[in-house]
Amino acid sequence: MEKSTKKKDKLCIICFSGDFDKALAAFTIATGAAASNKEVVLFFTFWGLNIIRKNPNRSFKGTDLPTRVFNFLMGGFNCLPLSRFNFCGASPKLMTGIMRKKHIATLTELIESAKLLKIKFIACEMAMNVLDIKKEDLIDEVEAIVGIPTFLEHAKDSITLFI
Repeated sequence: MEKSTKKKDKLCIICFSGDFDKALAAFTIATGAAASNKEVVLFFTFWGLNIIRKNPNRSFKGTDLPTRVFNFLMGGFNCLPLSRFNFCGASPKLMTGIMRKKHIATLTELIESAKLLKIKFIACEMAMNVLDIKKEDLIDEVEAIVGIPTFLEHAKDSITLFI
């Protein structure tokens, strides 16, 4: 019997936004693709790094005043705003409640599913340097901190989405 040479379909999602609803879209697409037997890579850069930070709350981390302020304003996973109609931070909680009531996977559940589905989590080295974020600040599932050339190797021959 001849071995198939067909490559597994690949999907790369660039998570640039730290908005709750955009993170929800990225993880919904990623887990759906992985459940459909596609290889999936999530590349987190700039505000998207907020989604994968260990400390889910606001903190003044960084080596200088500008990075401390940026890190405080980013806020961590528990502070992801809705891109529209955030209502002082209440909207993500309201949306999560609606999702639970309608038996739809929440962002937290989708992230846990992504881990179980072995989706690759990689982080942008340049954005981490700009924002003074260290590898130890990120969740353990982050496989690598990479520059653009390495990300482009991951994205080679894949569908790439920018969210």
